[in-house]
Amino acid sequence: MQEDVREDVTGVIRGGGDRPAARNGVVCSVPTAIAVTSPGLALPPLDRGTPPAVVQPGPTLEQSVLALHALVEQHGYVIALHPAASGGTAPDPAVQRLRTARSMLETDRVALVPVELPPLGLALLAQQLRQLSVCDLSPGVLACAARLLAHYVYAGALLGSVARLDRLPVTLTAHAKSWVPGAQFAVLATPRPRLVRVGQEELPGPEFGTRLLVAAGQPPSDWVTTTLAPSWRVQGVATVPLPEPSGTWWGTTRLAEFAAGLHDVSVLYQLVSSVRRELCRWCGLELIGDRCGFCAAPLLAPPPQPPPPSLAPARAHAGSVRALPPGMT
Repeated sequence: MQEDVREDVTGVIRGGGDRPAARNGVVCSVPTAIAVTSPGLALPPLDRGTPPAVVQPGPTLEQSVLALHALVEQHGYVIALHPAASGGTAPDPAVQRLRTARSMLETDRVALVPVELPPLGLALLAQQLRQLSVCDLSPGVLACAARLLAHYVYAGALLGSVARLDRLPVTLTAHAKSWVPGAQFAVLATPRPRLVRVGQEELPGPEFGTRLLVAAGQPPSDWVTTTLAPSWRVQGVATVPLPEPSGTWWGTTRLAEFAAGLHDVSVLYQLVSSVRRELCRWCGLELIGDRCGFCAAPLLAPPPQPPPPSLAPARAHAGSVRALPPGMT
């Protein structure tokens, strides 16, 4: 199957034609493409300057290869965010198809970045990277920025049941209370997991200005907008459709998902650009953090400095030398 697809797309990959101007040594004329694996993770742009998200892969392997090749030719680099694999779950077919398409293209310009965030949090992170893609950040730094910015995303959900929630620690008491009619739980997945009973405790929120996204599910989301948003002192609230993977991720369709994060592009840029940049020893791209966002090569720690030479032995030797008797040289 892969050989047939490879033969079909070889002509396209090797074809000529007009090409855009080169930027940073790579043929491209537009910002780095930010891709997500399902349409529900592609949030609308915040403004006219924010590029739209790209959904990859396509329905079939052949379509995925052709579309991914077109993205690389047009944008130079592609950063694809996808949900990180969870233990005990089957591999995501979309992620497998995307990996296969990248392998068939034999390209090092496609970064597959696993994200440890719930679906709406991942969508928010992709939106932030799309905002930054028009700034003067190299593709390598932009790919590494996904891990950095994920630490500043407060993502959770209002759940009617936690009986099937297996991605976060849930106590037996909470499991038992899930069977009580009308019970609701507020769950924070990142940056620090927390589960509380609505009306009894509060969820800890960010200590910086954020914008809150709310994806309404079956339970009314009034608690998120009327209680959570004021307690977190968010600077704005926007309602978006519930991503398709949310029900599977949270273990129930009785939910209202929410995610809060930085939304000012100047603050995002300052946060990312303040981190020291290094060059990847394998692919040569810029990186921030401890590994490359494209080839995943780890950043080598600087070699240990040799200790300064010790003068103690010399002094000991000098102290053991005795003066010669008079007349002897």
